[in-house]
Amino acid sequence: MNTSRMLLIAPLAIFGFSGIALYIYFIFPAPPGPFHDNLVPELIGFCMEGFFLVGLLSLIQTSRERARRKELWLSLRGVLRGLLSQLDIAFLSPNAEPTATKKLEEDMQVVSTLMRELEGNRLNLRSMTSLKRESIETISLARDMIPVAAQLSAVHMRWWIATVDSMRQLSKAQTREAVEQSVYLMLENMNEFDQLGY
Repeated sequence: MNTSRMLLIAPLAIFGFSGIALYIYFIFPAPPGPFHDNLVPELIGFCMEGFFLVGLLSLIQTSRERARRKELWLSLRGVLRGLLSQLDIAFLSPNAEPTATKKLEEDMQVVSTLMRELEGNRLNLRSMTSLKRESIETISLARDMIPVAAQLSAVHMRWWIATVDSMRQLSKAQTREAVEQSVYLMLENMNEFDQLGY
């Protein structure tokens, strides 16, 4: 658990337990006096306000952190858009429309679908050439994005590096078998990366 999360949970617990303790003290019979009759209800109200305020701050922070992580994940997936698009076009049925760019970037099922397509079909020469060219053009940017993947987690970074390495193998592949193996390995690594989410 990170420090910033602890800084929010600690006051939340203090306000919560203090409020409960004061409420229990207030409902039990006690000698009447200014402390019991006036100060305790004020303290209970203060604890409740503090509890809800800290809870609200915690919710806002969690929401902002999730939005930031999603933005990082989408920026990484955007780098792979060209390769996924080339594969999508390679397996496209006659008269069918290519998959929308947004779906290629955001849908976690796209890679699994392309893996199934690759298992049941052979890539033609034009598709293999396009994939090699795209991997050559993309690999330097993908390599530069390794620190971005590291901001998500060490495991994200590991699968991103594996994806970059499979792109390097694809860019150097000279035979049909080497190209298809590299493409399938690249898709496997992308799929593992996707399964981690953000």
